[in-house]
Amino acid sequence: MTTEPTTQLTGHSIVAGSPLVGAAGTLAGQDPATAEALEPAYSLLDDAQVAQATAAAQDAFASFSALAPEPHAQFLEQAAANIDALGPDVVARAMRETGLPAARLKGELARTTGQLRLFAQVVRQGDHRGVRIDPALPDRAPLPRVDIRQRKVPLGPVAVFGASNFPLAFSTAGGDTASALAAGCPVVVKAHNAHPGTAELVGRAVADAVAQCGLHPGVFSLVYGPGNAVGQALVSDPAIQAVGFTGSRGGGLALVAAAAARTVPIPVYAEMSSINPTILLDGALAGDVDTLAAAYLTSVTGSSGQLCTAPGLVFVPDGARGDAFVEATGRAAAAAAGQTMLTAGIAEAWQDGVDALAAQDGVRLVGAGSPGDTRNAPAPAVFASSVPTLLSNPVLQAEIFGAASLVVRYADAEELLAAVGRLEGQLTVTLHLTEADRETAAALLPVLERTAGRILANGWPTGVEVGHAMVHGGPFPATSDSRSTSVGTLAIERFLRPVAYQNLPEYLLPEPVRSDNPWHLTRRVDGVLDVVLGAGEPSEAEPAEAAR
Repeated sequence: MTTEPTTQLTGHSIVAGSPLVGAAGTLAGQDPATAEALEPAYSLLDDAQVAQATAAAQDAFASFSALAPEPHAQFLEQAAANIDALGPDVVARAMRETGLPAARLKGELARTTGQLRLFAQVVRQGDHRGVRIDPALPDRAPLPRVDIRQRKVPLGPVAVFGASNFPLAFSTAGGDTASALAAGCPVVVKAHNAHPGTAELVGRAVADAVAQCGLHPGVFSLVYGPGNAVGQALVSDPAIQAVGFTGSRGGGLALVAAAAARTVPIPVYAEMSSINPTILLDGALAGDVDTLAAAYLTSVTGSSGQLCTAPGLVFVPDGARGDAFVEATGRAAAAAAGQTMLTAGIAEAWQDGVDALAAQDGVRLVGAGSPGDTRNAPAPAVFASSVPTLLSNPVLQAEIFGAASLVVRYADAEELLAAVGRLEGQLTVTLHLTEADRETAAALLPVLERTAGRILANGWPTGVEVGHAMVHGGPFPATSDSRSTSVGTLAIERFLRPVAYQNLPEYLLPEPVRSDNPWHLTRRVDGVLDVVLGAGEPSEAEPAEAAR
């Protein structure tokens, strides 16, 4: 049972801190479990109104990009506190709009605010500024060296597209927004039309934080728009300097094409398609295969399989041990029940994918569960095939977004290596192994490094830790740029670029590269890391308030 949020929703975009009534029609969110239309209907912006948001972001860039560490960090923390204060309303509305259970959404809410607070720590520490100083060497022979100093600066306003499957952690104030704001880039968020009320509640919390911290109102805007039109308008707008996107391959590639077609192209960091292969080696099947199969099904079916890291492909060796695992998987699948999917469209796409896979020669059904009690809750399904069929038929590598997976049997290590080496780029690959599998695993590792951004052992890929070492990215089509991550503190690097200052007089140097180091940053001086205790704290001469 769900409750309605107590916070009144306006049904309009938030542009530079104020509601803006759209001129391009309306849309309403829908409860995917009942097909009930949810109030209020949301007004949609036309291109000229979207341009108001991007213009405000451009106006805000000069002051926001120069913000000192302490007020910058306080803003991120205030946004997190505001979202936490609206937590019950946010969870209640998200339950209605997505069909996701309260426990999942409460965890996602904590992850959302946790990301913002983690980036506040990053801002205070300041390592992302990448300061390097090569002092002048006037007596160097045969030629003197001039003074050269480097730092990383924000790219400019960023467009962020909310994701369907994470209404909080990958949407309005999710990882892309948090990392862009932490980099010093104003953000214009395109709200996902499947959860508009959730987006408004979170968007208002961020906009309020902008005002509470005395920042330019253009630092954050939230826009609603019709179909793909608003996305194309955002990416094509000259004010926008980078894009963060999580969604389908088709949607991501459309944004990449639009960004490349601009007079001045811009980077698009799109997380798109991944089937996250899991490899079971012989030693891993020597134990309790029922427990292993149950864990596999839990990873496949969690959140109705609507996780970008769900294991859509599992390699299992031929032989008696592999047979036992497949049989256990069939039993686990038969006991599983469908869960409400995010939208009717996603459920239909899942069914199309399952029907296409089931129709292929050399593919058989291992086990299927039962449909759920609500609308859009199809029965989970697991299929099986072989390496030769996988390599000869691209349908078997297509992502099915939802609770479906394919078991692929392999004859030996040589066949496994050949198969893995021909997979598309992935977010994750997982090995299940013991010490007895060391030789095979060692041969696989270089191939896995070329295939995915994250390599796991003896676990399941669903569940992405937010921290300093995490990589949530990978070779195409997992992402449009394999050099980056969309989760973890390294994500801030996407929205920065290096600038060198050669022989500038001290009075012109920006604070991060000044000789007196007023922001107490850790810097690399003449190639040697110069660690400063208390990095990121404002000096007495330059209090934090002075940068607001």
